Amino acid sequence: MGVFDFFTKKKKETLDQGLEKTKRSVFEKISRAVAGKSKVDDDVLDDLEEVLITSDVGIDTTLKIIDRIQQRVARDKYVSTSELNGILREEIAALLAENEKEGFDNWQLPADHKPYVILVVGVNGVGKTTTIGKLAYQFKQAGKKVYLGAADTFRAAAVEQLQIWGDRVGVPVIKQQMGADPASVAFDTLQSAKANGADVVLIDTAGRLHNKVGLMNELKKIKEVLKKVMPTAPDEVMLVLDGSTGQNAFEQAKQFSAVTQITSLAITKLDGTAKGGVVIGISDQLKVPVKYIGLGEQMDDLQLFDRKEFVDSLFK
Repeated sequence: MGVFDFFTKKKKETLDQGLEKTKRSVFEKISRAVAGKSKVDDDVLDDLEEVLITSDVGIDTTLKIIDRIQQRVARDKYVSTSELNGILREEIAALLAENEKEGFDNWQLPADHKPYVILVVGVNGVGKTTTIGKLAYQFKQAGKKVYLGAADTFRAAAVEQLQIWGDRVGVPVIKQQMGADPASVAFDTLQSAKANGADVVLIDTAGRLHNKVGLMNELKKIKEVLKKVMPTAPDEVMLVLDGSTGQNAFEQAKQFSAVTQITSLAITKLDGTAKGGVVIGISDQLKVPVKYIGLGEQMDDLQLFDRKEFVDSLFK
């Protein structure tokens, strides 16, 4: 087995293990839904609808999936219950593909400019700073020069936590005192990163949502000062969500989408929950691609999201 094959196998094992609780829950529910049935009929579809909704796929996305399966049943005239997993796999993968954008391959970055700037948003407690640390590690492992910006100056603990990750990974963290202007920190970070030939910049931001107007103004100001250093910045606004909160994560996503344009999603803590179906619903309803998923505590347990591998692992 070559080195590439080894890491591919390890990634797949991590994905399978991380989705085990969701997979077990979904399969048990589907098994009960089709018990004693030979073909997919209205009763099976009604039961399947309940399965998907209770698996945190979300009502609107569930109805889309059920409608697609109904169309297939009508077209093919007869669909056995033994085919249901395969059909679900195909339709969910197709749904995720509709929101897919050309992403990075093996942690590579666009070659036309640098640094590539990622503004990271999300409420406190979702694993935002940890995700930034793991992203920094993965990019550094890929040979990239990484800078971190501690623009969540609302909480002293946030700056300290990011510094711990910076020390752990071995990348510089640009910071100011608690209560400093977040836009000023972002400006200093990008200016320093650009001057020192960095490849990628990850900027942490405050996670409070109780004052949406304040958050909107803060993010707008950060974007404006970044553009003063680099007109293309930020290249990406990434929302970090805690997958274990299920539909609460979806509500957070909607709230953040209302105050700023989200371009990618990172969904964390999928290994400890049976609510992995939320990945499908959030991607579909927000029309924003899931880019990363968190499947454990280790540095390399943050994976690039592969819709085919995700669906295969969930329904194999």
